[in-house]
Amino acid sequence: MAKATTHEVPLEPKYDDYDFPTISATVQNGHPGHTTPEQDAKVYQLRTMLEQAGYKDRLDTLTMLRFLRARKFDVELSKKMFTDCEKWRREFQGGVDDLVQNFDYKERPKVFEYYPQYYHNIDKDGRPVYIEQLGKIDLTALYKITTSDRMLSNLVVEYEKVADPRLPACSRKSGALLETCCTIMDLKGAGVSQAPSIYGYLQQASGISQNYYPERLGKLYIINAPWGFSTVFSVVKRFLDPVTVNKIHVLGGGYQKELLAQVPKENLPKMFGGSCECAGGCMFSDQGPWKDPKFAKKPAWEKKKEQEKSGQAGEGKDSALENKPQEGQGGIPAAAAPTGEEMGAGATAGSTAAQ
Repeated sequence: MAKATTHEVPLEPKYDDYDFPTISATVQNGHPGHTTPEQDAKVYQLRTMLEQAGYKDRLDTLTMLRFLRARKFDVELSKKMFTDCEKWRREFQGGVDDLVQNFDYKERPKVFEYYPQYYHNIDKDGRPVYIEQLGKIDLTALYKITTSDRMLSNLVVEYEKVADPRLPACSRKSGALLETCCTIMDLKGAGVSQAPSIYGYLQQASGISQNYYPERLGKLYIINAPWGFSTVFSVVKRFLDPVTVNKIHVLGGGYQKELLAQVPKENLPKMFGGSCECAGGCMFSDQGPWKDPKFAKKPAWEKKKEQEKSGQAGEGKDSALENKPQEGQGGIPAAAAPTGEEMGAGATAGSTAAQ
């Protein structure tokens, strides 16, 4: 295969309407702006196959490249991953596109008492920082406040908001395309006794992140790792893709120096060794470039909601329902089955910040 060189991303006007940089800050083979002619051809091949199968949405170049990277540029496997994802998007809680527009997680403050999960500012590479205090999780208490379905719905809505508006705003600020997050997973208080009760939920959350939100994990810092965790991870990582393993840093209680080498002190909550003390609490501030008028723009899903309310979107159909293969055009996609090679974007065996 020819060597990748930095170049403008070959765009498809029918689908590519970006208002942020498109050359990736990650100078790595297969990333936007750093692809080979063969990889560009596979983008065209994958998109054409999906069009022929009746798909109309989410066929933009950056999305095609993420699914191709997740499957090592195997076009058939990438197609299966995409069609499985679209099937899931149509079926999950009545449709993901509708969910992101209308979901109201009003119990969030109470939930965060037992399981804080939030985005807070950016790391030194300009990526959103996602923080998850897994060690505090208490599902018995949580299920008196909310349900597993609503927790997963919130997880999905936050993934959608990572794609738009968070990452586009971060890309505008950095001047280069950013597609991943920096995750901090705090295991303080976690014990072996918790594992059986939370395994089911974490397995579902992990499956969502790695199967349906590929290539969203930039770095993962597992802090306050309990005794023995490093030993277990040394065994687990043998089964992970080397690229993923290099993104994961397992740290004990003395994590501050390494963490501050990646996240500016002023952007890191004080409880983790930083100096940030947002009014009302960092976990509720959602502070970041996506809140800065210089870089933030209204997300596409919010614009669509406004258009539907004003009657400008015709029937106002949910695009998750529209992006469905027609009879005689490839049939309905097979049920979801792929296993992602990366530890996903979510709470869970890896991180809630999708890879």
